[in-house]
Amino acid sequence: MVRQTETIRVAVLIPCYNEAATIGDVVKGFKASLPDAAVYVYDNNSTDGTALCAMLAGATVMREPRQGKGHVVRRMFADIEADIYIMADGDGTYRPEDAEDLARTLITERVDMVVGTRRGIRADAGRQGHALGNRLFNRLYRLIFGNDFTDIFSGYRAFSRRFVKSFPALSGGFEIETEMSVHASQLKLPVCEIELDYGRRPEGSHSKLSTLRDGRRILWMFAMLMKETRPFAFFGLLGCVFLGASLAFMTPVLMEYFSTGHVSRLPTWVLSLVLMMISFMLWTAGITLASVSRGRTEQLRIHYLNLPSLPGSHDVADNDRRGGNPLSEKAA
Repeated sequence: MVRQTETIRVAVLIPCYNEAATIGDVVKGFKASLPDAAVYVYDNNSTDGTALCAMLAGATVMREPRQGKGHVVRRMFADIEADIYIMADGDGTYRPEDAEDLARTLITERVDMVVGTRRGIRADAGRQGHALGNRLFNRLYRLIFGNDFTDIFSGYRAFSRRFVKSFPALSGGFEIETEMSVHASQLKLPVCEIELDYGRRPEGSHSKLSTLRDGRRILWMFAMLMKETRPFAFFGLLGCVFLGASLAFMTPVLMEYFSTGHVSRLPTWVLSLVLMMISFMLWTAGITLASVSRGRTEQLRIHYLNLPSLPGSHDVADNDRRGGNPLSEKAA
């Protein structure tokens, strides 16, 4: 049984929107799994009694009026003070019993984020669209940002205080998990993954995800995060596109000039030169913004390092290596 120690405060954070059918059991599960942790449910304008069900189950209920999971996560991370943060969804698809493994892994591996990758997400026929999008976006993430993660959309995660208080949380919707992953990859934070079971929603509970709508938003977030964290690659790629277009327009004009000594399509020639100038400008912008991005990353890294690490993490890790229970030395 995981018990919160005198020096380590654990907070369970559950963003919710219309999850009255499941939130009660989810809160009870976390209170049983982590009896000394504080359980917070942030209601995001629910209309089905989610807040009341969470309150009756024993959670501390707060409200975030801005619609969208990203807004809720930003509010939770700003409001709650703890040493270990466990974030989960309120739909009952994640097992509260696995929270102990997430917290223990965070401490023993001395990392800033543990991602509970979802086992069995492809087995449900009703999730085929989500599963396909999940595979495609994960591959795209690894291509652009690196190989730190295999499931960037998992909503079941454990964080250190350092991560939570250094995370900007600029997203407004379900793309917030992508932003978390990029933040960790950008600052080269220590992270790890553990594979966990992923269940189905019970009867009467409906997903808020839209494969096409949220897929477009996530793709747009990929582009924006690439622009912010890898500007040379972003603007360099755009510059290559404009250079290719310039050469496509320029080639027949040059062939005509070398054959006849005349340029009959002067507007095409001018257009090709304009496109080439734009490509050079994009490359210049990429080089300049790469320096700006490096400076911003250094500032974020320094801010992260100035935050306190997990209390007693060295002692707890040593106890675990000797076979002790890292989270059960003393009750809070």
